[in-house]
Amino acid sequence: MTAAAIEAQYAGLQKQAVAKTAVQKSKPLVRVGTATCGVAAGAIPVKEAFEKEIGSRGLDARVVEAGCMGHCYAEPLVVIDKPGFAPLCYGSVDGDLARRLVADFLAGDDPCYEFALAALEPNDVFPTFSEFPRGVCEEKIILERCGFIDPEAIDDYIARDGYAALAKALALPPEEVLAEIKAANLRGRGGAGFPAGVKWEAARGAGDGVKYVICNADEGDPGAFMDRSILESDPHQVIEGMIICAYCVGAAEGWLYIRAEYPRAVERIHTAIRQAREKGLLGQSILGSGFAFDLRVFQGSGAFVCGEETALVSSMEGKMGMPQTRPPFMAQSGFRGRPTVLNNVKTFSYVPHIVSRGADWFKGTGTPGTPGTAVFSLVGKVSHTGLVEVPMGTTLRRLIFDVGEGIPGGKKFKAAQIGGPSGGCLPEAALDVPIDFDSLRQAGAIMGSGGLVVLDEDDCMVAVARFFLEFTRHESCGKCTFCRLGTKHMLDILTEITGGRGNPASLEVLRELAEDVQAGSLCNLGRTAPNPILTTLRYFRDEYDAHIFEGRCPALMCKELIAYYILPKKCSKLCDACVGSCPVEAIFTRADGLKEIDQQKCVKCDNCRKACPPEHDAVVKLSPPSLLSGKEGVPK
Repeated sequence: MTAAAIEAQYAGLQKQAVAKTAVQKSKPLVRVGTATCGVAAGAIPVKEAFEKEIGSRGLDARVVEAGCMGHCYAEPLVVIDKPGFAPLCYGSVDGDLARRLVADFLAGDDPCYEFALAALEPNDVFPTFSEFPRGVCEEKIILERCGFIDPEAIDDYIARDGYAALAKALALPPEEVLAEIKAANLRGRGGAGFPAGVKWEAARGAGDGVKYVICNADEGDPGAFMDRSILESDPHQVIEGMIICAYCVGAAEGWLYIRAEYPRAVERIHTAIRQAREKGLLGQSILGSGFAFDLRVFQGSGAFVCGEETALVSSMEGKMGMPQTRPPFMAQSGFRGRPTVLNNVKTFSYVPHIVSRGADWFKGTGTPGTPGTAVFSLVGKVSHTGLVEVPMGTTLRRLIFDVGEGIPGGKKFKAAQIGGPSGGCLPEAALDVPIDFDSLRQAGAIMGSGGLVVLDEDDCMVAVARFFLEFTRHESCGKCTFCRLGTKHMLDILTEITGGRGNPASLEVLRELAEDVQAGSLCNLGRTAPNPILTTLRYFRDEYDAHIFEGRCPALMCKELIAYYILPKKCSKLCDACVGSCPVEAIFTRADGLKEIDQQKCVKCDNCRKACPPEHDAVVKLSPPSLLSGKEGVPK
């Protein structure tokens, strides 16, 4: 089929989609964010409240599910698009507010601006998200549609130029499309940063036999939810990128490897695949071009090591999920021994945008070495948690304090743990480090797949290093001796230090072990597992010294190095808040009516300190516990 015929067939699909969505927009539309972040905050009951109230009033309005807009701190999010008004987004919506919005806005004409978070289109009445501090910093490419379309309605995607890049690609020779991807210098967003075009070119040159395209959606970093949110919010974008990749390399079959513990993402990608087949965008002769390609879903069992490509493929083949020695590389011999292209969710998501707008456009954002944007899940001790997309080269300071609105509660920033459990912990002095693959590596961290955990003054960096090392040790497949035994030995040392039993010699052993594990491990799980240790030793050595030489945890976090005490001068005889909050009955009333903590029973759960009324502020944490002396625990 000619290029004109392919474009005409797509134009027909888009015309139908635009007409369908135009009819829907003629009536009030309520979009409820039901990605995992929204569901966890109570979005499903909110959706049901809207439906029930609209039904009871007999209103002609639709309620649909949408994905994640990125403002996870304000979930559940609801967008009301009523003709005659700018679409408005409301945050922290509950059932009562849902009923109020139906009564006042949908049934009446009061937009209830006092409850609105932002408008989605420029207007003369209410500010838009682009006017937020984060709106100035963000530049959305692959998150552009997330939260604004129904992820289970392919017409919403097509009406917004979805699959236009596929139609354009199919009208060109495969090598020309591949050259554009290579020219864009699209680096893999799964963490390694390897140029996607180079990988695709190797697979294309590996002969004319059976080839595969696989999307790695195994995302398992603690606190990371970028790939899952994209699959839940804009699944067709990923599918379109995979089809274009398959066309470039000559593959007829593709797989999406998704964790089974992400049921919403699995369900929505299944729906998207089915709808794409129905529209002739998957299967035989896509858009009448003669090119055939289809997709299947493989649900992974949740092993973190299966994020490594050779371990992922091994698990798909029914083997143990263990990394394999390379070469041969995946592009020559991958799934079932055939040439395979394996990229991350975000990497495939950029492909349609590059094909549509060109390599020069893509390189206009970001840095010369790493063009494009970076997508992060911003979590931890930051005011506005959520999903953010900023140009590569944006500094950590701008990301945390402008996009994330800084540290809540007036606390002081301490560190940013970036790159997942194998990433590094960067201090305040590194806040002006630009975010890109090379700059972060020089600082001792890694880009990873986009997890960013913000830590404040209440976080102990030794305990943080121990937490992430415990995760990687547990997730080690055990194949490499250095990873299997080295991570266990390092964890034992950190456990001794956080328990107040460390010794100065252990720090040198810890450093040597970290370097040995880096050098002797086969895959990146082992090679990067020591990063939290090496960066905390580099930037927070004083905290290690305090634990070892003073038996003290400066952040008052390590349980074996702290004790709780009730100040007699502040304790109120009439208040029993701390007594009722203690799960082990460690707090008792003395003969004089004041409260005291039995140090032998205390499990240091912090409940008493939280329960103590602010006007009393009688419960304090002390480190080291030796500050307590005497039967009544009076400080020295």
